[in-house]
Amino acid sequence: MTTQYSSYRSGRGSSSSGTLLVVLFSLVLGAVALAVFIRHATNGALARLSAAITGRTTTFDTSVPAIVQKIQRLNRLETVVYSIDTVVEGSKSSVVLPDLLAGDRILLVVHGQSIAGIDLAQLKPEDVRITDKNGGQSIHVTLPPSQLFLTTLDNQHTRVYVRSTGLLIPADPNLETDTRAKAEQQLQASALADGILDTASKNARATITTLLYGLGFHEVIVT
Repeated sequence: MTTQYSSYRSGRGSSSSGTLLVVLFSLVLGAVALAVFIRHATNGALARLSAAITGRTTTFDTSVPAIVQKIQRLNRLETVVYSIDTVVEGSKSSVVLPDLLAGDRILLVVHGQSIAGIDLAQLKPEDVRITDKNGGQSIHVTLPPSQLFLTTLDNQHTRVYVRSTGLLIPADPNLETDTRAKAEQQLQASALADGILDTASKNARATITTLLYGLGFHEVIVT
């Protein structure tokens, strides 16, 4: 009796283990098949079935603090670059002697650029107004004023064109540096005169408008 009982228990255990392995293998195979189906069901009825299985929905946080934070993440929004090529002259003269004897003159061929935009870190919660309108949300954003962030010369494309020095004096080592500084001032003045700040504001409004429509607002006003 003991021998027969032991043999019966051993056979039943093997059968149970085999069944469990089959079940586990079927579950793994089914999970892999489901994953492949969801990944490749990108259009038509299969896509709708995949969306129903996964059950994912897209949501946006459109509260004022969240919108302010999203805009501020853009930080310094550089929206326009103004480039210029020009010739700038620097000179020093004596009140007594003619330039031939005591003058110092330099001509620089200058290439530089000014960069303008909006510092969105200055945006405050009171600059953003969100209202419910016609079943959707409307948003009005008042941006900070545009700024001229940077004016700089491109040293690789800025060079001395002419340098002449009087017969009685050495060349002034500071004249080129002073002329470069004058060139930067001239470039900045030209950029401002040509409306770089207005262009920067216009481009910033377009960028922020696109961002806000992407967040789901039905009406966007950016000033």
